[in-house]
Amino acid sequence: MHIQAGYLFIPAEGSVVHFDSEPGRNTGTTLETIDEIRADILPLSYMYGGHRHQDWVKKWADQIDDLIRQQCGQGPKRIGIERAGVGAELALAAKGHDLTDVAPVLAMARKIKSPEEVLAMNLTIAVAEDGMTRMRDALRNGVMEQELWAHMWQALIEGGGEWLDYRLLASGERTNPWQQEASSRMIRAGDLVVFGCGMVGPFGYGADISRAYRCGPGRPTDHQKKLYTIAHTEVVENTRLVRAGASFSDIARARYIPPPGFGDQLYPVLMDGLGMADEWLAIHHSEDHPEFTDGELEAGMVICVESYIGELGGIEGVKLEDQVLVTESGPITLSRYPFEETLLAAI
Repeated sequence: MHIQAGYLFIPAEGSVVHFDSEPGRNTGTTLETIDEIRADILPLSYMYGGHRHQDWVKKWADQIDDLIRQQCGQGPKRIGIERAGVGAELALAAKGHDLTDVAPVLAMARKIKSPEEVLAMNLTIAVAEDGMTRMRDALRNGVMEQELWAHMWQALIEGGGEWLDYRLLASGERTNPWQQEASSRMIRAGDLVVFGCGMVGPFGYGADISRAYRCGPGRPTDHQKKLYTIAHTEVVENTRLVRAGASFSDIARARYIPPPGFGDQLYPVLMDGLGMADEWLAIHHSEDHPEFTDGELEAGMVICVESYIGELGGIEGVKLEDQVLVTESGPITLSRYPFEETLLAAI
């Protein structure tokens, strides 16, 4: 996923061919979706090709062109490419083929999750929630943000997961604005601690859940409870809008509106898709947003319902998020980690 190495050829009709190094070839033999495994892999990245990179991508274009002609017939073809690098793409285009971005096709192919995929997600969520419990138990006056976040990594590795996409954990005044990563800041009693897990877990499926804690001892302030309760209300109310057939525009129009002064730093999107990582879809808060695109929720999609509440120029903020399965009869919240009762209060 992080190092450009193996590549996969998928014709509309014909054999699926996987090129990889020996470890990847061994893995490929276990997959019933692969028809042929080849060892004549060519280096596409500059890391492996070095000053011979242009020679290698031309050889790769010859290799793929030959495969296309064998499986798809003579003459130029329309080829979708996910990720090969500019050099490789130019070399293949020079063969006369019409290259296009395959991302829209893959997004549509991934949007509906099979029952097995939902089970894999539930396993990753369980690993993430184990990490949340470890962090909650380790939260004390004097612990550093990075030290606390290490408990999530430990749970991930012990649970057979792969990696975390980021280390979004902040405390105290670093919770506003959102999207600051874990630092060496020492957490003190009375601080809010806010995080988003962004985990790629067992079997490669994602968990994306956000929660906020308060470091004890003592009681939360009224302002902390207000921030938390507004964020909680936003997640709960917007989750109720999740159902098969709901349009993005209908959701944007019916969304929960935070009280004046608390909706000026909203999370970039209202909801977003999740599979093996963050993926299409993205629902913005308003149809007037310049990047707004309409669409429709479908049964089998998994989406994350987001909230960030923090006043402009404020000292603290709260980020909450749940992972939700779309069904014909309404939402099923897959994330089960409880919210903080001590931070909930009447608005």
